[in-house]
Order: sequence, then C-alpha cells, then structure tokens
Amino acid sequence: MPGIRDAVVLVTGANGGLGRHFVEQALARGAAKVYAAARTPREWQDARVVPLQLDVTDAASVRRAAELAPDVNVLINNAGASNGSSLLADDLTAARDLFETNFWGALSVANAFLPTLREHRGTILNVLSVLSWLAIGDAYSATKSALWSATNTQRIALAPQGIHVAALHLGYADTPMTRDVTAEKLDPADVVAAAYDGIEADQYEILADDLSRRVRNGLAGPLDELYPALARTAS
Repeated sequence: MPGIRDAVVLVTGANGGLGRHFVEQALARGAAKVYAAARTPREWQDARVVPLQLDVTDAASVRRAAELAPDVNVLINNAGASNGSSLLADDLTAARDLFETNFWGALSVANAFLPTLREHRGTILNVLSVLSWLAIGDAYSATKSALWSATNTQRIALAPQGIHVAALHLGYADTPMTRDVTAEKLDPADVVAAAYDGIEADQYEILADDLSRRVRNGLAGPLDELYPALARTAS
C-alpha cells in the first residue's frame, strides 16, 4: 500500500477546513503530486499542487476529474456538507441534498478512480465522523453512518484487488462547517496528521480523538448509556 511519500494524492473539498491541511500535509510528507479538487479550485503556491475542478454531486464532473487525474494512488474523500436538515421533516428535499454530497458523492468519486487505484494498489480514505455512530446530528449523522457502512463494503470488496480502504472518525474540528458549534473543537492540523499516520500504518479505522475512541468503545453498551434521553425514570 502506498504511504504519502512519492504518492499522487487527490483531496476532495480541498479549498478549506480539513481539505487545506490534507493538501499541505501531503506536501510536507513528500507527496509527488497533489490534486486539490473543489467546485471552484483555488490557486496554490506549489508546483506539485494541481487545482482540479470537481463537483462530487455531478456525475459528468466526477468522470472528467478521473480523466484528468489518471495517476492517483491515494484518494482522500474529504468533501462534505452540513445543512441542518432533518429526517423527520415533512419535506425531505434538504436531507436528500445532504446525502447527495456526503454519501452518493463520496461513492461516485471512489468508483470513478477505481481503475487507477487498482493499477497502483492504492488507498481510499473516507472522512467520516464520530456522528457515524452517534445519532445526535439528525440527517448529517445518517449520511455519515451510511458512508461508514459503505466504507466497510468497499473495504471487503476491494481488499482482494489491492486497494486499502480506511475511515477517519473525529469529533468537531475547528473548521468553517462548525463555526456555530460551541463544543470544544479539535485543531484540524492534528486531525489530518492522525489521518496520514493511520494511512501510513495501514489502519482501517482511524480514530482522531478521545471522543471517537470512547463512543466507538461504547457501542456495545446499553443504548440508554449512549443516549441518556432514552433512560427510563423509576416509577
């Protein structure tokens, strides 16, 4: 499996948040080239960075990106969104839109790059969340939970083809997406460092913080411990 040194890395959602750190830290670890993909790519002051136009919700855009980047061996599926939508709304349009980015978009990108990943025995990293396991984020949690399940499917199916599939789980990172969150936030640079360390160690589940480790370990416990609102009061 490729590490990061001399790798050709593609980062979706590269313009800001975790994406910028994924690009910069790949360079710092010796990547040969980094495709910095975004709907509106920005300029980068490094000749090793190739800005790449990519809308993960647009099938034609995904196909064109795969044609323009035929040498990728590390795919960082980082693009994501949060729109406050609910699975309990009368109109589920917003929730469907969120699935288009966070779930279907990630799968579409991975599938488009499978030929080069097979050729290079590459790596896919899906950026998930502690909310993959903790359903307090409503529709957002559902998108990440669905992608976690799909990641396991990818992992099992693609391992015989030489492709390593990893998942990154984290609590709230200090990014534009969480600007309104008042909880303690992680330094995104630390999250990305943990992600790349995990890739280089061939880990399958990369837990970037103590919260993710605690929640992961607590999944086998009673549901009312995970969700105190379910606890029955004594009569």
